[in-house]
Amino acid sequence: MKLINTFAAELPWACEPVAPQPLANARLLHLNRPLLAELGLAGVTDADWLACCGEANPLPGMEPVAQVYAGHQFGGYSPRLGDGRALLLGQQRTPGGGLWDLHLKGAGKTPFSRFGDGRAVLRSSIREYLASEALHALDIPTTRALVLVGSDEPVYRETVETGATVLRTAPSHIRFGQFEYFAWSGQGARIPALIDYLLRHHFPELESGAELFAEVVRRTARLIAKWQAVGFTHGVMNTDNMSILGLTLDYGPYGFIDGYEPDFVCNHTDSGGRYALSQQPAVGYWNLQKLAQALADHVDGEALAAALGQYEHHLMLHYSERMRGKLGLTQWEEDDPSLFRQMFQQLAADRVDYHLFLRRLALLEPSGPWPAPLLALLPDAGSWQGWLTSYRERLAREGEDSGSRRARMNQLNPKYVLRNALAQQVIDAAERGDMAPFERLYAALQHPYAEQSEFEDLATPHPSWYQGEALSCSS
Repeated sequence: MKLINTFAAELPWACEPVAPQPLANARLLHLNRPLLAELGLAGVTDADWLACCGEANPLPGMEPVAQVYAGHQFGGYSPRLGDGRALLLGQQRTPGGGLWDLHLKGAGKTPFSRFGDGRAVLRSSIREYLASEALHALDIPTTRALVLVGSDEPVYRETVETGATVLRTAPSHIRFGQFEYFAWSGQGARIPALIDYLLRHHFPELESGAELFAEVVRRTARLIAKWQAVGFTHGVMNTDNMSILGLTLDYGPYGFIDGYEPDFVCNHTDSGGRYALSQQPAVGYWNLQKLAQALADHVDGEALAAALGQYEHHLMLHYSERMRGKLGLTQWEEDDPSLFRQMFQQLAADRVDYHLFLRRLALLEPSGPWPAPLLALLPDAGSWQGWLTSYRERLAREGEDSGSRRARMNQLNPKYVLRNALAQQVIDAAERGDMAPFERLYAALQHPYAEQSEFEDLATPHPSWYQGEALSCSS
C-alpha cells in the first residue's frame, strides 16, 4: 500500500478526525479483487480488510476523518451535514500515479451524525455495492465498491436490520455541498484553498476557478445525459450528493426503470416528484446554480454565467449522441427528434420494458416480418406499426448492413440491468446468510452487453410479484 492523506493534511479545517467503531461479529462478504489489483491493493489480505472495514482496525498509514459539508436537500438548505456515517480512511497512490480515496460507509458515529447512529444496513450496502459496479460496467462515471462486510450488529430502521459497511473508492468524494458549507457559514475565505486543492490534485490541466466550474458543468451534464439514456434515476439529487468530479455519488433509493415511465420516482419520500427521471436534467442545472452562488465571491460572475449557459448544450449533445447510438443511427437527420419523441410516447403509453425493447430492436431486418421477440414486449403491436415502419425507413437511409448495426446497438443497450426486483432477491438471500445469488448477479452485471446464456433468467421483464418500486432513504 502507498497510503497518503492529502485531504486531511492540506485541508484539516474541512474534516474532523474520527475513529471507526467495530461491528458485532463482522464477516467479510465480498472483495472486488480486480479493482483492488488495479489500485495496487492486491497484497492486502482478506483478514486485514475485515479488520479495517468491520473491526475498527485501520490499516497502517490510514488517518480516518469525516468530511464536513452542507447542501440543499429537496430544495431547502441544510447548513451542516457532513459524513454522518462515513470516513475517509486515506488515499491510495495507484501504480499509474492516480490518487484514490478509500471511503468507508457505515463506520459509526461522527461529529456530523446529528441524530443518526452512524451505521449502514446490509440491504443498502448491497444495493450500493451492486449499483456502483453496474454503472461502471455501463460506462457511467461513478464511485466504485471495494469491500463489503456484514455483521450481527442490530440497526434500527423501519424494522431491525443488521449493520454492514462498504469500502468505496473514487479519485475524490468532494461535493457541491462542501463549497456551500464554507460559503454560507462565514468561512468563505477557505474556498480558494479548496479550489487550489482540486486544481492541483484532480484538474492539473486547468488553471483557474472559472475553468474548474466550466469543467464541473460539462461533467455534470454528461453524467445526467448518461443516466437519462440508460433509464437510471438517482432518487436523492441533493447538492450534498453531487460530485465535483461528475461521478454518481451516494446511492440511496435509486432505480432503473422497467416499463418506460418518464416521471418515474424511486424514492417514496419524494412525494412531489422533484427527483423523477424526467426532472433530473433540470435539477442538475439547479444544483449547478447553487454551486455557482457559493463560488460567486471567488470566481468571475460572467464566467460562471457563461459556463451555466453551456449546460443544456452539453447535456443535449451527449444525450442525443447516446440515443442515436442506442437506435443504431450514425448520422443526424432533422426529423430524428420527432422519431425519438414518438418512440418515447408509445413506450410510455404501453409501459413497454425500456431496456429489452431497445435490445430487441436490434433484431429488426431491412424487410420482412417484425422480430417476434420484439413484438412479445408490445401489448398492442398494431399501434406500433407506424413507428416501426418509419424507423425501418430511417435505417435504410443509413445504408449500414443489419449485422454491423446490431453489433453496435448491442454495445449500447444492456441485456443485464440492476432491476430493483433482482436486487431485492439478492438482499433477501443475503439476509438469510446466502451470498450465492449476490455473486451470480454481480458476475452478470460485469458484462451487461454480452450474451451470457448462464444468466438468461436475469434478463427478463419486471416480474409481477415485485411491487416495491419506490424505496426508502433509510439505510
